[in-house]
Amino acid sequence: MSYFAQAGVILLEFAFGLLATLFVLRVALPLARANFYNPICQFVYRASHAVVTPLRRVLRPIGRFETSAAVVAWLLMVLKAWLVQALMGRALGVSSTLVLGLAGLVELLISLVFLLVLARVILSFVGPSRHHPILPLIAQLTEPLLAPLRRVLPNLGALDLSPMIALLLLLLARVLLAAPLYDLGLALAR
Repeated sequence: MSYFAQAGVILLEFAFGLLATLFVLRVALPLARANFYNPICQFVYRASHAVVTPLRRVLRPIGRFETSAAVVAWLLMVLKAWLVQALMGRALGVSSTLVLGLAGLVELLISLVFLLVLARVILSFVGPSRHHPILPLIAQLTEPLLAPLRRVLPNLGALDLSPMIALLLLLLARVLLAAPLYDLGLALAR
């Protein structure tokens, strides 16, 4: 692969990853019951509103799950997978592209949660200003993963092992979920 193709892959990964993250957050925020009036939540809702709202007529939300935003995130990852493989000189069929898009979405979700848990750990050591709007948002998005782990793990007083176990589980999920899906998508391309 040429240097320009590699640069193109990096740019595609960045641009589509950013866009898909916006729509993944649009799905995750209501599920985590994040404060709608948080400025970061307001940005996510406003930035995705033009795409999600027309699709809501066709893809109705299921409870708090924003179906239209999830489908948009998946379609963005499908398009990214097709473009990346095209830059690499590979032709993909429909089934392999759809599976590669799903693998990319699973990997993006795992990476996003990993970064949020890691940010929560680092911010707990640093002790930033309590008035910043990202602090409660990170706590609300990571608590559904950390709370069940805290119930299972022994109480060690001030030492909370749940983020470390969560990070380990997320790394395992990347290897056991995302990687096999990616391999399946590439196998379907042959």
